[in-house]
Amino acid sequence: MRDILESHLSQAHKNVFINNEIAMIHGDPSIFRMILSLQPPFSINDYRLGILIHGELQANINLVEKTITAGNLIFIGPGSIISPIHFSNDLEIYGIGLSPDFPMPFTSEQMPSAFNGQMRDFQLQTSETDIAIVRHLLEAIWSIVHQKHDYHRHTVSTIVAALMHLYNTQYQQQANLLDSSRSRDKTIFDRFLHLVNQHCQQEHQIAYYAERMCLTERYLGTVIRQNSGVTAKEWIDRALIMQAKVMLRHTDNTILQISEALSFPNPSFFCKYFKRITGLTPNEFRHSEG
Repeated sequence: MRDILESHLSQAHKNVFINNEIAMIHGDPSIFRMILSLQPPFSINDYRLGILIHGELQANINLVEKTITAGNLIFIGPGSIISPIHFSNDLEIYGIGLSPDFPMPFTSEQMPSAFNGQMRDFQLQTSETDIAIVRHLLEAIWSIVHQKHDYHRHTVSTIVAALMHLYNTQYQQQANLLDSSRSRDKTIFDRFLHLVNQHCQQEHQIAYYAERMCLTERYLGTVIRQNSGVTAKEWIDRALIMQAKVMLRHTDNTILQISEALSFPNPSFFCKYFKRITGLTPNEFRHSEG
């Protein structure tokens, strides 16, 4: 994202901070106007935590179209694919992104459960008090990184730990409430989507996901169709196409390289598959405007 936005940052430098370790947005939504003009979808390889103070944001996050409203805690984890759709004019959002170079406050074994990879993303409605606490923590980091000398990385890392603990507490509380009311079929659907987002580049067939979930292909397919109105194969196709679009838009990889990365038998098969679903060849999509 830093590479994509670098040439545009002069337009929003007062409300955006980016270095090699962290990125921050400070209220103003102008950065989102830039992102919408830069041909989504985008692949996210860092941890992103934010709060929405005012307004509304619509985006496709990991295959699911979501509407995020004021009072939401927002988490988007590594490996996510995002395609922003729309945001209201009164949008006010604060957040931080932590790159792989950032000195994380936890080892992989100590990572709070909300961030251990089982969830790619979540958005939680929470209290005004918790929103205020998160904003205070983000404001503290914002002040530290804007000091003239090199910012104190250990202090920022410690504040990030507090931020992640707060998110984790909210996630666990709401997850427990959801688990008590969520049906078995909805649990199966959520687990299926999680696996598809993780493994679609290598695994294109429903048989793999059924085996991972200890279900028959027929039963899994029935549950997915009944819960979403979309077949399991179509969800896998959506995930694959989203991955392909990211590579076509935001890498210089050849069609052969993309075909291999997505585990297609050859570029010809990949091109026919892509055109059948999108109506465009990979090259036509790569050079299209939108």
